Amino acid sequence: MTSRVRASHILVKTEEEANEIKEKIISGKTSFADAAAMASLCPSGANGGDLGFFTKGQMVKPFEDACFSMELNEISNPIQTQFGWHLIHLTDKED
Repeated sequence: MTSRVRASHILVKTEEEANEIKEKIISGKTSFADAAAMASLCPSGANGGDLGFFTKGQMVKPFEDACFSMELNEISNPIQTQFGWHLIHLTDKED
């Protein structure tokens, strides 16, 4: 069982914006870190969206649920929380 994960994210206002950014990342037009630095509303954008390691109970539930169900190096579909819409890149897992 995964005890903690490391993730980066991009926080934007709309699902449409999140989908547009994901398409640019998937197509190779930009990296996840560069997209986070340019578009994320979260201060973590300055660090490429990196949130570091966290355990269950530290993030809001929809965000946490997505992170703990993702495969390593996967980029999520847009996830909505009370903060806005997130794209999540799972960068590490520890058991």
